Amino acid sequence: MTHAPFRPFETLLDRETALSILCGATDGADDGELFLERRRSEMVVFDDGRVKTASYDASEGFGLRAVKGETAGYAHSTEISEQSLRRAAETARLAVGDGGGTLADAPAGTNEALYGDHDPIAGHAFSVKLDTLGEIDAFARGLDPRVVQVSASMAAGLQEVEILRPEGRSVSDVRPMVRLNVSVIVEENGRRESGSAGGGGRIDLAGLLKRSHWEGVAKEALRIAIVNLSAEPAPAGVMDVALGAGWPGILLHEAVGHGLEGDFNRKGQSAFAGLLGQRVASPGVTVLDDGTIPNRRGSLTVDDEGTPSGRNVLIEDGILVGYMQDRQSARLMGVAPTGNGRRESHAHIPMTRMTNTYMLGGDADPAGIVSDLKDGIYAVGFGGGQVDITNGKFVFSCTEAYRVKNGVVGAPVKGATLIGDGATALTNIRAIGNDMALDPGMGNCGKAGQWVPVGVGQPTLLIGGLTVGGSAAAG
Repeated sequence: MTHAPFRPFETLLDRETALSILCGATDGADDGELFLERRRSEMVVFDDGRVKTASYDASEGFGLRAVKGETAGYAHSTEISEQSLRRAAETARLAVGDGGGTLADAPAGTNEALYGDHDPIAGHAFSVKLDTLGEIDAFARGLDPRVVQVSASMAAGLQEVEILRPEGRSVSDVRPMVRLNVSVIVEENGRRESGSAGGGGRIDLAGLLKRSHWEGVAKEALRIAIVNLSAEPAPAGVMDVALGAGWPGILLHEAVGHGLEGDFNRKGQSAFAGLLGQRVASPGVTVLDDGTIPNRRGSLTVDDEGTPSGRNVLIEDGILVGYMQDRQSARLMGVAPTGNGRRESHAHIPMTRMTNTYMLGGDADPAGIVSDLKDGIYAVGFGGGQVDITNGKFVFSCTEAYRVKNGVVGAPVKGATLIGDGATALTNIRAIGNDMALDPGMGNCGKAGQWVPVGVGQPTLLIGGLTVGGSAAAG
């Protein structure tokens, strides 16, 4: 299957007509754009030795926005036509009213490409994907006689966007995305436990199809499942916690990252509002949001407003130095946009969102951090979590964690949850490892009903005084 490149101004709309309609909708506005999109996605799930799901979706459409002050008018359609565009312009125009705004400067241009424009769907035969999943299933089942269930999934997508600005400039981006996941269930003496592993990014699917890659993923899923077979009830109480490198950065993303998004701070809804220039974390803590890392899940050549992505330092050596910004929040706060204006699709208005959010490494030996833990847990895998942006309070469940006493890593624990607040946790960081790592490429972030792919990362950390929820008494 092949597809011609998405060229909406060559096949669906006259560019000058579209620009005229956009200019009419944004006359007297502070900002606005026409966002055009074509999206294709494919998902195959191999479960219990057979194909469970095989889906293919294709969609296209546009969203037109006009912004005046704090108000944004937005209209969208799955029909890219002049008639639909004119109707959308009438709706979006209502936010502008009598005008009086001054159009913000256009985003700067960029010639940098952070990922290839390959098509991960059309570039590989469906039969190859299906055969690979079948091989993964057979391989995982053959690894250990305790394996009773295997689920392997492969997803590929391609998003093509064109963003037209009222100044007449347009920018396009072709965004591939792939992911491979394996889940394993093991059973021993009537007890069943599961483990999952996987990842991907804005890369070609070929790398995930290689046996050398998926064998490692299947083995990791099995390892986690077997660890959980011997897990004991987690202790409960206030204790020190060591966090592993990489994916545990999801705690940083939720508990701290959302609180550093510009819109929450502009509205005074974040625990970090009004704290620029002040110490908010322990010395040595430096946190960035970086959308410029090639091929990463959260990276973007340009964001969904046309602003090039940036490497934005948020906390430097414990001092809050900046927030993430989309164009609206940046304008209202009197700062420059940071390339963090994102939307789920053409049907969604852009807002400030994270890309790849991570903490830089320090100089501590990771093994030494764990050996310095006198009484606590060592958490290396996380599942779901919740956070209250207004106060930074979070609750996270651990999918792989171990009891540590007097620096010795003991039995794995099951059912552990970490409870605290982001601001306090940042100031209670006692050691920062030299092993900073990014996650394998599996993060999704929700905000205001919109979901976007993101990346996280961190080094091994020691955090003092977190509340651990569990079913066993600490001691």
